[in-house]
Amino acid sequence: MEMTQFFPVMIAGFAAAVGFTPITKRLAFRFGVLDQPSSRKVHQTPTPLLGGLAIYGALVLALVFFSPPFYLVEFGAILSGATWLMLVGFVDDRHGMRPWVKMSGQATAGIVLILAGIHVRIFASDILNYSFTLLWVIGITNAMNFQDNMDGLAAGITAVASTFFFVMAVQQELSLVSSLAAALAGASVGFLLYNFNPASTFMGDMGSMPLGFLLAVLAIKLDFNVPAERQVITWMVPVVVLGLPIFDTALVVFTRLRERRSPMLGGKDHTSHRLVRLGLSQRAAVLFLYIVCAVLGFTATDLSHANVNQGLTVAFRLVISALAAFIYLEYVYIRSHQKPR
Repeated sequence: MEMTQFFPVMIAGFAAAVGFTPITKRLAFRFGVLDQPSSRKVHQTPTPLLGGLAIYGALVLALVFFSPPFYLVEFGAILSGATWLMLVGFVDDRHGMRPWVKMSGQATAGIVLILAGIHVRIFASDILNYSFTLLWVIGITNAMNFQDNMDGLAAGITAVASTFFFVMAVQQELSLVSSLAAALAGASVGFLLYNFNPASTFMGDMGSMPLGFLLAVLAIKLDFNVPAERQVITWMVPVVVLGLPIFDTALVVFTRLRERRSPMLGGKDHTSHRLVRLGLSQRAAVLFLYIVCAVLGFTATDLSHANVNQGLTVAFRLVISALAAFIYLEYVYIRSHQKPR
């Protein structure tokens, strides 16, 4: 399977997002779907909030008209889940929604995947596999929702992560995963032209939740044909690719629980905000996190070819590095909130 056969999917996703985004901006202004400034947000003016519709439309167009044939049952389940979460996100953007209602919607999308046969196969028990699948889908969907906290961050992370999923899927000759990752990467980059700082439009929950859902699906479907003893290493690959949103979610949840706040309420306590507190501009902070995501992607690619001892060594180094970064960024946050004497 050649990588070039999926380039039309990627190019179509990019071009469609570039074309659709100005249309969604006009629709957002016309119908008043705007993200208003507040104390927990970094933008200063009302900003259009229908960018997720452009990403979704570009993705669907690229997959339906430019992708090679693949298994329609699985594709239907993936598209149904993404469509459902786009609608849930739109309601949340427009009217607000309680966290447990949003998570119920995410769980529904995960159940659709399971019914179509898309789930992890880590444990001997189907119940455990299904439960972990739901946990993974809800967790990554919310993790990407959390990343939509600074201009260009969620779209850029999605573009980088899906590109690495695309490369590894082509190597493993996984047609559906390759097509989905190519379309997702193209659409994300196309939208990023309007969303990078200073952003003229936002994706909103109707964009970030489907993106998180699709990244979770790519991780589940990325299957390596390796001996059983190496599976403990290949299972780590998607976790490393998505290491940045996982890390940020753990950091934010820890901080909010320590401060006795709800983990689901927004705030300026994400990794990106802490980098700004260290003196970086918003652009520099986002670009730095792109680099971190790329480094994790290259590390994951190496892991996919590593033996058990090499893989465990890399995993140990990643855990130590993540723990050190966690402690330092928490210290930065605490220090910045200390009252002057």
